[in-house]
Amino acid sequence: MAPHYRMPIFSLMSENFDCDFYFGDRMQQPIKKLNYNELKGFKKEFHNVFIRNTFYWQRKSVRLVFKNYDYFVLSGEPFCISYWVILLLAKLLGKKTVTWTHGFYGREGGVKKVVKKAFFKLFTKIMVYSDYSIGLMKKEGIDEKKMFYIANALDTDSQLVVRRNLKKTDIFSSHFGNDEPVVFYIGRIQKIKRLDLLVESFKKLKEEGLKCNLVIVGKDDENVGLPKIINELEIENSVWLYGPCYDEATIGEMFYNSAVCVSPGNVGLTSIHALTYGCPVVTHDNFPYQMPEFEAITPDGTGSFFKMDDVDDMAEKIRFWLEKTPEDREKTRELAYRTIDEKWNVHYQINVMKKVFV
Repeated sequence: MAPHYRMPIFSLMSENFDCDFYFGDRMQQPIKKLNYNELKGFKKEFHNVFIRNTFYWQRKSVRLVFKNYDYFVLSGEPFCISYWVILLLAKLLGKKTVTWTHGFYGREGGVKKVVKKAFFKLFTKIMVYSDYSIGLMKKEGIDEKKMFYIANALDTDSQLVVRRNLKKTDIFSSHFGNDEPVVFYIGRIQKIKRLDLLVESFKKLKEEGLKCNLVIVGKDDENVGLPKIINELEIENSVWLYGPCYDEATIGEMFYNSAVCVSPGNVGLTSIHALTYGCPVVTHDNFPYQMPEFEAITPDGTGSFFKMDDVDDMAEKIRFWLEKTPEDREKTRELAYRTIDEKWNVHYQINVMKKVFV
């Protein structure tokens, strides 16, 4: 499926390569699709037929392998049965295939590891989001020479425009009536995100006498019940449940004015979003259960890692950033900018693709 946040990289691909786009019509998570009318080169949407909620088949996609393309690019999803057919036919026809993938996480069990290893070995080239995953795949015997580190990105160019206009504002102080540092979270409010742990860590910091505020931005998709938890902990005067926000200028302003962004569950593209606007990121240290973008975080440089599910350790890592001086905060901001500008952006990704599609 084509999620809406991939439009910037797909659009840049259409400008740099002679390519056609075909997407599946749905996945089982509620993810917003991109607008096909805005994407040059879009050809067709295939119907994903799910089998027992895990495996699926993309109807009418296999016939593409007989078209005269130089490369066939597939997502790294071994549960898509039609991908296996395309890969095997491409082998027989002598055609080149590329996967764009998370690769290995490090938590794969015996059968899953064997399946993923066989799947990735069928590809001519592999574009992997993280060095961490490339290291795991090398250990499984996958040829290092055919793997390319492609990182990940959001809407780089639009966000850089927002970044250039950022400054210190009263977006938080006007709400709370004080200038205390802000702990920030943005994303879906789901049980897997473990925001209950974040609220508990925040409560602990308050009890230890650290003056601070907590801002949570996002839609509650699962009736997590944060208001009840916050009221029971008696911290409602220091917590702002902002609700969903889709205005990028406002999001950038919040990141810029926050002391730290905390993602208690896996961090994903939130880390790229935060660092783009100069905000350090705190998340857990169990990398097999992280998303590839955790790799953008350098300990004590652009963020910190706490022991997974450990409220006390999370609180200490948050404290580290709340106690930074304005001068230290500015150094962190500059390092975060440099991290994004050097690698975690769509232009870096396009340059990688130019090495792949040769």
